[in-house]
Amino acid sequence: MEYIYAALLLHNAGKDINEENVKTVLSAAGIEADDARVKALVAALDGVDIEEAISKAAVAPVAAAPAAAAAAAAPAVEEEAEEEAEEEKEESGMAGLGALFG
Repeated sequence: MEYIYAALLLHNAGKDINEENVKTVLSAAGIEADDARVKALVAALDGVDIEEAISKAAVAPVAAAPAAAAAAAAPAVEEEAEEEAEEEKEESGMAGLGALFG
């Protein structure tokens, strides 16, 4: 994450996102930069419109929140249904045993 934050900080400051600048930001934060990760980040961001990516990322979670909440609630509903079915099964089993001895 630190590498992405460094790139965002550079973007916000209007600086070029290149290997030297990313390493400088990371070292200023007390982080030892991994050359391979820095190169990969710079290569991945080459040609990316960061403003557009930020605006899309800011909108996506808002739209996804209701769907995520519904998905999180689904397992609880399934568990309740399974528990009720199990209780009914136990009750019917007890009635069957009563018929054997009654």
